[in-house]
Amino acid sequence: MPDATPWTITTTPFDDPDADRLRRAQRRELDARYGSSDHEPGVPPSGADVPVFLVARDADGTPVACGGLRPLADDVLGPGVVEVKRMYTAPEARGTGVATAVLRALEDEARRLGAPRLVLETGPAQPDAIRFYQREGYEPIPLFGAYVGSDVSVCFGRSLDAVDPDQRENTSSSV
Repeated sequence: MPDATPWTITTTPFDDPDADRLRRAQRRELDARYGSSDHEPGVPPSGADVPVFLVARDADGTPVACGGLRPLADDVLGPGVVEVKRMYTAPEARGTGVATAVLRALEDEARRLGAPRLVLETGPAQPDAIRFYQREGYEPIPLFGAYVGSDVSVCFGRSLDAVDPDQRENTSSSV
């Protein structure tokens, strides 16, 4: 029986060329949505502070989605909390389920890191992202860390205890 998922999700170095291309595509899209390149409060993520970065590739091996995890300092939201960074799905892959698969794989990786909670930041010019995260069980939370006081930030969080990975269908392969 063929694999039911039309993509593979693999752990990739943050500076991998495919990961970089996806992040640059995300940046161009966000710059256009916000009308500026100045829409990210705080320090941008890097290979030094993102221990997990995932890239999803379609059946042809084309990179179509990505996302990473950056642990937060304990004084930001408590011990062990991890932030989703650079979650992005190429326009041609939207609506296929790959974004959900990447998010679930990130949740599983965060559990392996011992994180009790996963948080993220998106923005008001990204209503599609807001709907996606809410649909996936993320709840609005107060702005945190570098996002406090930002008018271009909307934050969400989810307890990782809320999702039992053994009670759902495996949506990724090769993680």
